Amino acid sequence: MLLYQMHENARAWMAPLTYWSDAVAKMYTAQGSWLSGLPGAQRVAAGYDLLYRVGKDYEKPGFGIHEIEVDGVNIPVVERVALAKPFCRLLRFKRYHDQADGLSRMKDDPTVLIVAPLSGHHSTLLRDTVKTMLPDHKVYITDWTDARMVPKEAGAFHLDDYVAYIEEFIRHIGADNLHVVSVCQPTVPVLAAVSLMAARGEATPRTLTMMGGPIDARESPTAVNNLAMRRPLSWFEQNLIHTVPANYPGGGRKVYPGFLQHMGFVAMNPERHAMSHWDYYQDLVQGDEETAASHRRFYDEYNAVLDMPAEYYIDTIRTVFQDYALPRGLWRVNGERVDAGKIHDTALLTIEGELDDISGEGQTRAALKLCDNVPASRKQHITVKGAGHYGIFSGKRWRSQVYPQVRDFIAANQEAPKKPTKRVVKKKAAARKA
Repeated sequence: MLLYQMHENARAWMAPLTYWSDAVAKMYTAQGSWLSGLPGAQRVAAGYDLLYRVGKDYEKPGFGIHEIEVDGVNIPVVERVALAKPFCRLLRFKRYHDQADGLSRMKDDPTVLIVAPLSGHHSTLLRDTVKTMLPDHKVYITDWTDARMVPKEAGAFHLDDYVAYIEEFIRHIGADNLHVVSVCQPTVPVLAAVSLMAARGEATPRTLTMMGGPIDARESPTAVNNLAMRRPLSWFEQNLIHTVPANYPGGGRKVYPGFLQHMGFVAMNPERHAMSHWDYYQDLVQGDEETAASHRRFYDEYNAVLDMPAEYYIDTIRTVFQDYALPRGLWRVNGERVDAGKIHDTALLTIEGELDDISGEGQTRAALKLCDNVPASRKQHITVKGAGHYGIFSGKRWRSQVYPQVRDFIAANQEAPKKPTKRVVKKKAAARKA
């Protein structure tokens, strides 16, 4: 259980070499430096720069969305905290426009809550998702807090708490004019939250878009699923759960450390990452700064990871990947049974990538079957050809193929569904009895 502390010690020992490598790389590339004129200077600089990139710490990046373009007009965007909780901040990206812009229609744009995963990477991984949706929507996003930064006194954070957070965020924004988009892991707790709200008779979002998530992990299990399915919970508790060192605000808290998660990400495609770093070195040697900058942008995001609360992680393994509690109708959240069949008024869109190696084919689409009281006319599914897991919410395919369909789905369901007449309700009830 001293692994986390050993990792911190290794980082401290590595820090002088890392800083020195950065300094040497700059000395051999700085304009006017006599070292930059030496034979082989470019190769020396590239080697030290790569060493710096491998050894440095990667802090949480910012969203960096300061403006968007709408109909040829640049609209300022300000990131605001709409609601702060111990383990999550609800962020809003406020767009500023006036009558002079000729864009007063934007005040009537649909409101969207993007629920980011709490599964290793920061919510900034969905930067492209947010930026693409902003010209047509008012956008909120869940910004999960690194568990090592949450004081132990704040208490534990379970999967049930995650569901409760989503319910609170929906109520805070207002469900009557809200469209929820969940990406990957949160598809499960988001569907649970909407199901529970519907069962209580609360207002639910106009639409629910679920992208690449393990609604039913029994469908087309991937390597990620198989690991969670085949190992007992005790294996995860003994091998992946560690204690946050005292030098962090969350000292003493049990977590699944980000550095272990990162090792798992890299282990899934080690050859690809090794080749990517070699290509980066070659780009620096050849002076291709544009391609090198693209590499840095990707890995600044990819290498920035957060710690997950241990209880939440173990709950997720048990509930989603071992008990399949949601599709089997066995999940209870704080004593309330989760029944997706209680959802009536929320239109559903499920999205899967043809080549997704994290959430297999059919896992997300299973939500359409579970929500059997939503009319077929208000359900839709998209399989994105040639797309992997990240391609359905980020990158060229997301912007050109997926987003237009998400935008149109939201627009088509912006109006509240018409309530059935008493005669229709009686006919349905009679049909069920028959």
